[in-house]
Amino acid sequence: MVTQQTASPLELDEEGFLKDPQRWSRELALQLARRSGIGELTPEHWAVLDALRDFYFRNGAPPSVRYACDVNHLDRHCMTQLFGTDLVQAWRIAGLPDPGEEAKAYL
Repeated sequence: MVTQQTASPLELDEEGFLKDPQRWSRELALQLARRSGIGELTPEHWAVLDALRDFYFRNGAPPSVRYACDVNHLDRHCMTQLFGTDLVQAWRIAGLPDPGEEAKAYL
């Protein structure tokens, strides 16, 4: 029997956001992507996730919805194409903390 590792020791909040973004890893991102139904992450997924993390650590806030697409020269709708939803799903997989209700309204 194969058991899947979970991120529970990493303290996800009730909405699935990682409480401490410093504890994120690529392995955790893979687990979160599988759990959310995205499956394997492509180089485009990784580029978007890295851009989100970089922006967050430089600015302490989420970028605009199109930022991670634009900075990686991807289609402006890349969030929907790659993550099936808006920026919130990508934000979770990037291991970033809950940005708050106001920020989620425009993510």
